[in-house]
Amino acid sequence: MLELFKALKSLLPRRGGAAPIVPERSVAGRTLLLMITIMSFLSAVTLGGVVLVQKSAIAWSADVGREVTIQIRPVEGEVMDSNLRTAVALAEATPGVASARPLSIEESQQLIEPWLGAGLDLSVIEIPRLVVVQLGDPVDADIEKLGRDLAVVKGASLDTHAAWRQQLNTMAGAIVLSGLMVLGLIGVATVLAIIFATRGAMASNREIVDVLHYIGASNKFIAGEFQGRFLSIGLQGGLLGAVAATLFFVIVGTGAGNVLSSAASAQVGILFGRFALGTDGIVGIAAVIPVIAALTAITSRLTVRRFLSQTS
Repeated sequence: MLELFKALKSLLPRRGGAAPIVPERSVAGRTLLLMITIMSFLSAVTLGGVVLVQKSAIAWSADVGREVTIQIRPVEGEVMDSNLRTAVALAEATPGVASARPLSIEESQQLIEPWLGAGLDLSVIEIPRLVVVQLGDPVDADIEKLGRDLAVVKGASLDTHAAWRQQLNTMAGAIVLSGLMVLGLIGVATVLAIIFATRGAMASNREIVDVLHYIGASNKFIAGEFQGRFLSIGLQGGLLGAVAATLFFVIVGTGAGNVLSSAASAQVGILFGRFALGTDGIVGIAAVIPVIAALTAITSRLTVRRFLSQTS
């Protein structure tokens, strides 16, 4: 009887390196590792995309906020060049304005070509002229004063691009919210997969669990052993997914300019910048590793303890 007890006790995994309850190279373990790697990759890519869009939106808002535009419409009896010079002088005299310059006729024509089409002779058409005003400090710039001063210029109006900034911020907020929702769905899918994998591991190792109960192992001890194994799988999968996501951004950032046309590349660059994650993006992707590992370990432990409490 003593020898039988010793044989059964040898099945207990010791912290010193004895055989674990859950086989390290089982088919279920490899499948779970692949699944967690994929989920980690998707989470890291989604998080990186959110960071890129948010950084681009902040840059857009800052650029748009440092510029206002004076539009001067053609008015009968008014000399356009004189009105342009007056508008420029008024803008440069406004506190907080760094510079002001009128767009040439050629530049103005290029702005309306996308709507009227290329190849038209626009020289016979009187088109509004624009004065681009760069602000040294948007906070200190007296935009209201500039708007009042422009009242002396017939046909002049001031555009602060506030509507554009609001649309940019709304779009960026929607993309960030969508990304967070996708991250939440990925987290739910990961938890469900871990629950099924844990219950499958418990079912396939039911005999060992019964033996452990027979020799006095507590539910807490058994749950801890499963938690340690799944924590290891979570760390490996999280690391592989994060590395794959980092390589993805590097490859896409490097190859986007070579694969896409110049116009498409410019549009992608406007939305995502140069795919430069920066420090905050790298830290966010790296944070996926401990989060996935902790999620895997905690979910497996709770699942095991609930399973044991139902079967005991």
